[in-house]
Amino acid sequence: MSGSTFGPSALATPANAVTTARLLATPVLVVLIVSNGPGWLPFAVALGVAGTDGVDGWIARRQGTTRSGAFLDPLADKAVVLGALSAVAARGEISWWPVAIIAAREVSMSLYRIVVGRRGVSIPARTSAKVKTFVQDIVVGLCLLPNAIGVHRYLGLALWLAVLFTVWTGVQYLVDGRRAGMSPERLEHEPLEHGPDEYGTDEYGTDEGSDSSSQQGSSVDGRFQKGLSDQGLSTATETRESAG
Repeated sequence: MSGSTFGPSALATPANAVTTARLLATPVLVVLIVSNGPGWLPFAVALGVAGTDGVDGWIARRQGTTRSGAFLDPLADKAVVLGALSAVAARGEISWWPVAIIAAREVSMSLYRIVVGRRGVSIPARTSAKVKTFVQDIVVGLCLLPNAIGVHRYLGLALWLAVLFTVWTGVQYLVDGRRAGMSPERLEHEPLEHGPDEYGTDEYGTDEGSDSSSQQGSSVDGRFQKGLSDQGLSTATETRESAG
């Protein structure tokens, strides 16, 4: 990124400072929920954490994206959602089942992306992943609103809707990983309908642009080598025919 203030390996950046603040606010939110239950104070803290989700990305796009920021940002998203929902479930406000399903998906998909990433396979983050995070944040907000507001009657429906989005995006990642691992050239000619996260990277920190460039470069090299091979085969065939 030309004109960037920080390089990809930078750690101490304003964007990372915002993301770290979101991470540090999560234990405070959990303590507030466990101690006092739903109310305006935990709701305000959760709103502040979720509302600054795009701020770190906005800063990073202007000062330079970093690998550390691309790792910390989705980690902060998962921490606040799982922390808040677990605290609400611990008070008996909601069932543990949807919380367990969401947690299992988030942890397993993060591990999956690490495993396939070490094999050289990059899975770009879809736009649906951001929609999933937004729906989860809405559910957290509904859980933390005071009971007097009267929205808790819709909480069960909203919670299972979040589970649906969470599982659906997990299946998408598995399919995308299989496609990326088995047929990278097919992915080049049949691009996925996805968008990078606010850092311009995939969900676990791989720079999408550089990965795409390397895939395109590999594809060009492959076509060049194939062309040389075909040319050599054609020449050999003509020589044999002439000799015959």
